[in-house]
Amino acid sequence: MILLFVTGDQYNARKLVSRSSISNALDKSERRPASLRAGKVNMDVDLEVEERLYLGLDFGTSGARYALIDKEGKIRAEGKREYPLYMSEETIDWVKSWRATLFGLLEDIPVSFRPAVASISIDGTSATTMIVDSRTGEPLCKPLLYNQSCPEALPTVKAIAPANHTVCSGSSTLCKLVSWWSSSDAPNISAVLLHQADWLLWLLHGKLGVSDYNNALKVGYDPEVESYPPWLLSQPYSSLLPRVQAPGTTIGSIKESIRTQFGFPEDCVICTGTTDSIAAFLAARANQPGKAVTSLGSTLAIKLLSTKRVEDARFGVYSHRLDDKWLVGGASNTGGAVLRQIFTDDQLEKLSQQINPAETSPLDYYPLQEVGERFPVADPKMEPRLHPRPESDVEYLHGILESIARIEAKGYNLLKELGATPVEEVFTAGGGSKNEKWIKIRERVLGLPVHKALQTEAAYGAALLAMKGAFAQ
Repeated sequence: MILLFVTGDQYNARKLVSRSSISNALDKSERRPASLRAGKVNMDVDLEVEERLYLGLDFGTSGARYALIDKEGKIRAEGKREYPLYMSEETIDWVKSWRATLFGLLEDIPVSFRPAVASISIDGTSATTMIVDSRTGEPLCKPLLYNQSCPEALPTVKAIAPANHTVCSGSSTLCKLVSWWSSSDAPNISAVLLHQADWLLWLLHGKLGVSDYNNALKVGYDPEVESYPPWLLSQPYSSLLPRVQAPGTTIGSIKESIRTQFGFPEDCVICTGTTDSIAAFLAARANQPGKAVTSLGSTLAIKLLSTKRVEDARFGVYSHRLDDKWLVGGASNTGGAVLRQIFTDDQLEKLSQQINPAETSPLDYYPLQEVGERFPVADPKMEPRLHPRPESDVEYLHGILESIARIEAKGYNLLKELGATPVEEVFTAGGGSKNEKWIKIRERVLGLPVHKALQTEAAYGAALLAMKGAFAQ
């Protein structure tokens, strides 16, 4: 990996950029600690005359990334930054941190590539909510993060929303809005609600009050009819709701001050974004109904592209709109965190090599970190089942991996029972995608082709949205 800290003069967009010019820019660069930022650039492909590139930025839970791709989807440059932990009143000043990270990532883009950037899009964490001044865009309160809950607002939300609606969760965007509105001065303040990605994009285009229908789902927006429902519009705080567009829609041109600061072209446009999990799905290029992505991280999450919208709050199943299709998802409490409780990474690698994935394990487990399951079984009292443990650690690991695969299969079967398009092919993301034996076990249990996704970074998915917006012009 090349640590990429590029500064220097801007290049003319019509000039053929060679590998040597990039190398020279690297030589002139001002280096900072690798823990703050790191990246790599594809030096094997020259930038052609009038070639256009598409920039995606991902703001995740612990840091941010960028991916710069060409029209063929090839990554031309990428990098990442940790969030600087600015403190304010003994808490992290996330607004300052996100702003600094955004402009830091833009600085990290190779100077020679910037004049070719045609469009930019950003994804952010779902339900991370900001209430900002509708005139200045400056936050009126601290951001309410994706995992923050506002239980005091839940009774109010449940009283107006349909039963089992997506907003009927203490961590929903609507609960966060209601919680803020209930504060003493809120009704007298000129404000607008934005999500994390919306606000970051606003810093680039300058038009307040624009969101996308993936981020807006948890505030109550109905992507099927493309409007907010009457029960929400009748509330006194409905004036704070942002205008909603499809992800990857052009909002407008990049601000002149940003363009000149970083050397982007005059015709560079800013496009609506999405959530980080949906951007990660887009990165896998699973773009046909029946294609799915299983994320094998600390937990097991599945997302399936369907022609039909599926919702069932009992299992935490809901659908995001993707153009004329639906992305149906569910998440189990099983997953890699259970494996880490039992084995080290080194043990997992060595034991996995000894497993015969063609053989069926007779062991029947339900691996959980703690009591409670949500999908594909809704049972808050379900106990972890990891016994009996055989003498052989290879057999034990085989049994756990196969049991997680069975849970994955039950998940896809449940989505089918609820009316989703049957799964035909599964792409794999997350740490578990590196385990080839596990992929073969899952292929046998699912009875379907299972592959490792070639791209899994949400920043890549955001770059695809940027490309979509540029091509739609």
